[in-house]
Amino acid sequence: MGRPKVRPADGIGVGVMVGLLKAALTQGGTIMTNKIQKTDSEWREALTPQQYEVTRCAATEGAFTGAYCDTKTAGTYRCICCGAELFRSDKKFDSGSGWPSFTEAVDNERVRTKTDMTAGMQRVEVICADCDAHLGHVFPDGPAPTNMRYCINSAALDLDCDGDDE
Repeated sequence: MGRPKVRPADGIGVGVMVGLLKAALTQGGTIMTNKIQKTDSEWREALTPQQYEVTRCAATEGAFTGAYCDTKTAGTYRCICCGAELFRSDKKFDSGSGWPSFTEAVDNERVRTKTDMTAGMQRVEVICADCDAHLGHVFPDGPAPTNMRYCINSAALDLDCDGDDE
């Protein structure tokens, strides 16, 4: 029996997709993913205590304390946990919030969002799509044309400066 072939253009519902994926697995199929998965102790070993608290426990660094809050250096901001490209310096702006702020991600596929009901309010959490690191929050009060403010913890980022050797 052949593996089910599913293309996004098929327009099938999520339930049908899940069923097909389960069928593929039970028939010996393999589902590939680029998701970075580590144990808690592996994350603790790879990150500083602050990076761990921010990215793995959804903590927030203090306002105006992060390394990239006032940085104007040209480059690409990567996830501190997995190195995924997340934001570019040409989309960074001074929001006055105390955290690095961006109008948009490098690509919508690089970050995920989810509702965050902690701290007694409803916010939208921003997460690295590759490793599930907590990055910060996004708010609909940024400058045009996106009107979005991705408010990101410096501890979740690593700046790859333009002109740096790889």
